[in-house]
Amino acid sequence: MALEEKREKRLPVTPMMIEEEAALRNGSRGLPPGPWAEAAGPRPRTTERHIAVHKRLVLVFAVSILALLAVTMVAVLLSVRFEECGAAADGSPRAGGNGSLSGTARQPAGVGQRPGRPEEEEEKARGGEATAEEKEEEEEEEWQRRRELPPWARPRLPRHLRPLHYNLMLSAFMENFTFSGEVNVELEVRNASRYIVLHAHRMHIEAVRVAEDKLAGGVRVARSFLYPQTQVFVVVLSRSLEVQRSYNLKIIYNALIENELLGFFRSSYVLHGERR
Repeated sequence: MALEEKREKRLPVTPMMIEEEAALRNGSRGLPPGPWAEAAGPRPRTTERHIAVHKRLVLVFAVSILALLAVTMVAVLLSVRFEECGAAADGSPRAGGNGSLSGTARQPAGVGQRPGRPEEEEEKARGGEATAEEKEEEEEEEWQRRRELPPWARPRLPRHLRPLHYNLMLSAFMENFTFSGEVNVELEVRNASRYIVLHAHRMHIEAVRVAEDKLAGGVRVARSFLYPQTQVFVVVLSRSLEVQRSYNLKIIYNALIENELLGFFRSSYVLHGERR
């Protein structure tokens, strides 16, 4: 009797109720099928905020790429600049090109050097020697174009000058076997020339001066260099010496007292068991 009363109390199932139940199962929020149900359906999640974030990320990536390229270009330019500076700093005169004493072994201790000479002055001196070598090469090329040997490359001294008198002073230092010298040569000019060539080898030239008739004004020396191939010393003047005139050549130099039969050399002997 009770079961029958409960069955009678149930509401009748209508078609509307069936449609609403089907709509809930399909996810249309209980709305009947139609334009409202389609409008209330699920929407895509891509919004304007997401698009703005994506644009910012692309912009940051592009800026970082440009910055990386700029830094790379600056690094390449700096490395090329450093290589050029290193090459310029590494450039040095050829060994023996100026004909002076090779290294410190050939330089007499305390002779021809000023005490405490700064390194900058030494670098400047090396640069001057390199420039002199370049000028020497240019002059040799000029003589080659003339198909002639330069005066300093010939086996004999040129004859455009004739020495009339030598005045030589030497100071020997036996504690380190070095010496310093000063020579004054009176020259007679036979043929006009701006080159003075005389024999010299393994010497360090400190100063060169050329004066006219000893008392007149000096003739400017453009440059001077030793040429070891023919063992000569060359003085290049700013102008040619006049014919039938006499000039005074003054050279101050220093060198080692050699331990072989060359130039100003030393020898020894044994007396009563003692070497002298």
